[in-house]
This record gives sequence, structure tokens and C-alpha cells, in this order.
Amino acid sequence: MTLRIGNASGFYGDRFDAMREMLTGGELDVLTGDYLAELTMLILGRDRLKDPTAGYARTFLRQLEECLGLAHERGVKIVTNAGGLNPAGLTDAVRKLADKLGIPLRIAHVEGDDLTAQHPGSLAAHAYLGGFGIAACLREGADIVVTGRVTDAALVMGPAVAHFGWQPGEYDRLAGAVVAGHVLECGAQATGGNYAFFHDGDIRRPGFPLAELHEDGSCVITKHPGTGGFVDVGTVTAQLLYETGGARYAGPDVTARLDTVRLTRDAPDRVRIDGVRGEAPPPTLKVGLNRLGGFRNEVAFVLTGLDIEAKAALVREQMSQALAKSPPADVRWDLVRTDRPDAPTEETASALLRLVVRDPDQDTVGRALSSAAVELALASYPGFHVLAPPGKGAPYGVFEDVYVPHGAVPHMAVLHDGRRIPVPAAHDTAVLDDAVPKPSLPEPSLPEPPLPEPLPGGPTRHAPLGLVAGARSGDKGGNANVGVWVRTDEAWRWLAHELTTDRFRQLIPESRTLTVTRHVLPDLRALNFVVEGILGEGVAAQHRFDPQAKALGEWLRSRHLDIPEALL
Repeated sequence: MTLRIGNASGFYGDRFDAMREMLTGGELDVLTGDYLAELTMLILGRDRLKDPTAGYARTFLRQLEECLGLAHERGVKIVTNAGGLNPAGLTDAVRKLADKLGIPLRIAHVEGDDLTAQHPGSLAAHAYLGGFGIAACLREGADIVVTGRVTDAALVMGPAVAHFGWQPGEYDRLAGAVVAGHVLECGAQATGGNYAFFHDGDIRRPGFPLAELHEDGSCVITKHPGTGGFVDVGTVTAQLLYETGGARYAGPDVTARLDTVRLTRDAPDRVRIDGVRGEAPPPTLKVGLNRLGGFRNEVAFVLTGLDIEAKAALVREQMSQALAKSPPADVRWDLVRTDRPDAPTEETASALLRLVVRDPDQDTVGRALSSAAVELALASYPGFHVLAPPGKGAPYGVFEDVYVPHGAVPHMAVLHDGRRIPVPAAHDTAVLDDAVPKPSLPEPSLPEPPLPEPLPGGPTRHAPLGLVAGARSGDKGGNANVGVWVRTDEAWRWLAHELTTDRFRQLIPESRTLTVTRHVLPDLRALNFVVEGILGEGVAAQHRFDPQAKALGEWLRSRHLDIPEALL
């Protein structure tokens, strides 16, 4: 009895046609759509300030206009978190659309995640709910289930619970579905998108992934026949490591043990996942707090040709003097040396000096900065120009996570006929290893497992890490994770001993003053590094050049170290 669950969205703004492609490309029982991220919640919160009826992903509604009939004809149920901050509002809009199209559908939603009233000063405060509210809606006959903030994996776990009749304490089965959900949640990242070894297949238009789930919690990750991209052990490994911490992947319903995941090639474009073990969830639920942090502005000065360092020093001194009367609360300068000697083009002869300012007052980072930069146009370094004049200053957000007891959240399934079914809190909970989880890292850590025997000595070559290792990185609030994996046992024997936290700090200099934690996942031949605080106050604060750490892993792969020639 196989349950086929597909994904049609990994973020708000993903490929619009994916819903139709997934509904017409092959057999499906359930189609999910993930539209929410930390930044998305802030965007929706600002929408709701302007219009109290807003706060949901409008793209989903437009997709349904052309796909609702298809889903109904094919008997495919749809589960989505596109409800965002207003799941009831989106549910009403979907009902009106179904009535307009003359399609008889039962539409339910999940609520209780909104804790904004309990957190004064926050623009949006939402608990990450699990999958049992979704399951309750489906068990009562819902064709479409709309949620607000649930864990991304809950979109897959909820339908599996409803279909197989799993109970709250069946942790191994639940953990298997959570792992499947984590692989699917980011769409084409499981089918070759954003993949370190992208040259292994044609990813010009990768298809979206689906999971064939089984009653024991195992699954096969695949995609519709004839779609682009590819699914192999590497693409699944990369997504498993994405935005995770330690071996324990904690959620509201279960803690999945990533160190028990077994991946095997089942056939071309088919990877089997089994062996996943689960444990009781932690005693608290994560709540994402989004608030406005103030205003930010930036300007990029272009420095061309000779004396780059001296030109940068001059404009820094001039701007500092101009802003001295009302200095912004936070000022950051970054000199990006993209220039090269004797360059054949003006662009390749130029470096960028980036100034970013933040302050609670918009005028301090708006008019004052604009005037200071523009007034230097004829009075600074030779060749003065900027990429674009600074604007008025834009608001930026701050993300913070806090934790509340399960019972503090009124998890509720609201059915198509108006009935409201309370969803009980977790069956039981556990503070594992007698460790109280830190707010920034909710998964209690495990002791490092035994490492393999190191490779014997031999000749080495100073070369990029990426010649032998893949990586994928992402954000978790103000932290970033970098998962690194290799594809052979011999490479694992080298990587496990070579890429220590000290070596990581050496290769990624901006991590040297930060807390870096290494987690070892031998069955995946992988290491996962969590770098605390590298993203400041989260993606919405735009703290660094790559604010979501999406390319941090690729930077690591480009760094050189001594690699055994036998691996090259």
C-alpha cells in the first residue's frame, strides 16, 4: 500500500507551472506545496499590516485557478502551508474559487500556530506545528488542507499518518516520513538543483520530486518520468544535510535520527530511504519571532585601476566625516577585490567598496547617506562612481526563535463543515541525554561516533576541496550550516580526519571568532558544521554578502588544502 506524495513548491516564488507539471506528469495521491521561510513570514507580516485580510501566499491561489479541476479529476489531495499568517483567509478564498469553478471540494485548515498576541512587539510570532492537525483534516475527508506555520516536513508526515493510520508514539514510522518530507520540502534541490556535482546530469529544467511512502516508514525518492534533472544518492544526501544541525533532527511529533538513515540506489532516478529511527520529540515547540529591526541602506563604490586600497581609505574617511553629525547605529564596510592587474575590461579592473548602514531612524540611513555619497561625486578618488545611488532606506527584519511548552499552543483542525477538532499535544516528550537544548540549536547533541581508519600516508596535492567533496549550506536564524559529503569510502577515511573544526575555521576565516560545531554522519559519509551567529539577526537583517549562506558551502569547496593524490 504505497502513498505517492509530490512537491510543487519549495519557496514563495518557486516555478509557477510546477503544480500543473506535477498533476499531469504521472500518478500522485497527494501534492504538497511549501511556501514559507523565515523571510517569507516577515514579508507576509508586512502585507498584513497594510491589509488585515492578507497574510497568505497569493501565488498558490493563482496556481489553483488553472489546476483545481485537474486535481479533482485525478483524485489528488493538496496540502500546503500557503496559509502563512492567515490560513482561514486563504481557505475562504479557495472555497470561493471552487464555487466559482463549480468544483465540489471539501477544504479544511489548521490553526493555532499564531502566538503574536503573546509576544508584544513582534510583527509575527508563530509556533512550528506538527503533522497531526493535517492528518485530522484528511481523515475527515478534506480534499485540500491549508496550514499556517508548520514544520516543512509536516506537509508529508501528516498525509502519511492519515493514510497509514499511524499513532503518535510510532516514532520510527513517523521519523521515516519526516525524513521523506525533509527531502521533498525544497523542491528541485532533491532532483539536481543547487547540487555541487550538477554536471552529473541535465539540470536546465529539473523536475520536482516525489516520495513513494510505505507503511513501515521507508520510502523511495523519485520524480515523474521524462522530467529533467536527476535523483541519485548524492542529490538526496545533499538535501538531507540542508539546514540541519546534529544527528538528531527534532520536530513537534518526533525526533528523527539522521545517523540511522540508509540510502541505496533502487534504479535510475530512484533512491530508497530506510532504517530511519525515531525518538520522542523535545518538550517544547519552536516559535519564530519576526520583528522590524529598523532601517538599512547601502551603497557600492566602484574603485578602478591602481591604488585600490588608498582609494578605499579616502572614501571611507570622507563618508565617516560626512555622517559624523548623526552616525548610524551600525556601519559596515567591505572591500571586495574583484579587480585584476592589467585587466582587459574595465569591469575586471574594478573592485567594490560596499557600505551598509542600519539605524532605528529612517532619515539617518536615508537622506543623510544619499547626500553624503552624492556630494562626493566630484570631490573624491579618481574614477568615482557607484553601482546605484542609495535610496531612502528600507525596513529590515530580525528573526529570533524561542520555545514554549506543547500545551501552550492551541493546535486545531478546522473542517469543511465548520467542526473544530483539537489536536492533542505530543504523545510524550524527552529531554534527550539529560541535555537542555540551546535556543539556537534545538537538537541535543550526541557523542561523536567512531571515525574510520585514516588513509595511509602518501603523496598529496594542494587542490580545491570540491574536487573530492560536495557541500550544501543554508540558514537557521542567525546560524548557518554547511554539510560536506564524499562519495567513496576512501574519501571518507580522509575527510573525517582532515576536515576538523580547526581546519574549517582556517578555510572559512569569518568563522574563526564564532562557535563552530562539527557533527559526524558516517552512514552518509558526511560532516555537518553549524556556525553560530555568522548571519547576525537572520536573513531579513541582510547581515552579510550572502545573507542566507546559500553559497557558503561552495566557497568552502573552492578552498585549497592538501588532498591525497589517490583521491584525485
